[in-house]
Amino acid sequence: MMSQPLPAPNRGGENGAMDEQAPLAPLTMLGGLTPAAFMRRHWQKKPLLVRQAWPGVKPPLPRSALFALAASDDVESRLVERQGGKWRVRHGPLQRRMLPPLAQPDWTLLVQGLDLHVPAASAMRERFRFVPDARLDDLMASWASPGGGVGPHVDSYDVFLIQVHGRRRWRVAPPGDTAFVDGLPLKILRQFEPTLDWVLEPGDMLYLPPLWGHDGVAEGGDCITCSVGFRAPAADELARELLQRVADEDDAGPGKLYRDPRQAATATPGAIPEGLVDFARRAVEQHLADPQWLKRALGEVLSEPKPRVWFRSGVARRAGVALSLDPCTRMMYDEHHVFINGEAFRAGGRDAQLMRRLADARHLAPAEWRRLGTGALALVDDWLAAGWLRQVEA
Repeated sequence: MMSQPLPAPNRGGENGAMDEQAPLAPLTMLGGLTPAAFMRRHWQKKPLLVRQAWPGVKPPLPRSALFALAASDDVESRLVERQGGKWRVRHGPLQRRMLPPLAQPDWTLLVQGLDLHVPAASAMRERFRFVPDARLDDLMASWASPGGGVGPHVDSYDVFLIQVHGRRRWRVAPPGDTAFVDGLPLKILRQFEPTLDWVLEPGDMLYLPPLWGHDGVAEGGDCITCSVGFRAPAADELARELLQRVADEDDAGPGKLYRDPRQAATATPGAIPEGLVDFARRAVEQHLADPQWLKRALGEVLSEPKPRVWFRSGVARRAGVALSLDPCTRMMYDEHHVFINGEAFRAGGRDAQLMRRLADARHLAPAEWRRLGTGALALVDDWLAAGWLRQVEA
């Protein structure tokens, strides 16, 4: 979608940039490290185990509610069972009758995007916002019967594994051979040689960078693990998304046509003319050479909601209430744009400052949103009607 201006932006005040203060406060959740130190020492580098990172932690929802959520069409869920050396995977929605008995060992229920549906999971996710939102994937819950797990595997993303109920043993191996066992419905490592071995109790947390092999198994009873994952876009997937936007924009109307008035008669009609190759290259490069186009297209891609996300229509804006982003809403910004759920808007002045605050804090107090200009308030009303924003008592 083409970027749209924030109508009649206010030009007074600061340039709109949020105050950039390094996250300096040590966090129990990070074992006493500051977020800045954690990112410097561990992020994308090496694991970190923190005992009692989350003292007194409780599951975001009871087991029965988790099972009920797995039956919803709006939620991505999977059932993983192991019987000897055989694995079985079944994708949701999963009615309760489709799940094995609780007493049966060696099965796991995975429920993705818990943070989009459960306020307690959303609050848990918020604790990790020292990492850019553009990297956030979701919070997943894994319930496992005794012995349950998904086998030794690697992830292409950074993950924080929070033990919220029961005990789970994690064996971890440094990056190595990523070949998988043939013929299985899961990507299970063919060679897995763990060098680290921990049993996590409720409140413990383990951070793993991408491509570190790991195998988690419930011990001594059933368990629930919450994992907060941060995606790293693959270069080919990102290029495909950006080039699709080139095609979408070119489809909006007639573009410059290829012309070859000097094309000579050819005895090799199957050969592609070099002039056409150059024309195609320039057609792509003219978009990519424009830094503002690239930033806008990237912001649209990164702010797209996850699949299966649905918003409920909202009500008209009321005076005296605060505005909060719906948990499913993805909002980001760069120096010229504000992005929300795949749409881009140009922003400047005080409107940009306040919109960026909304993206960073996911909340605007009444005294803040009342400072928005008329055009920006009209956008807010549109977002409320679409369900992208919620109104909460101040």
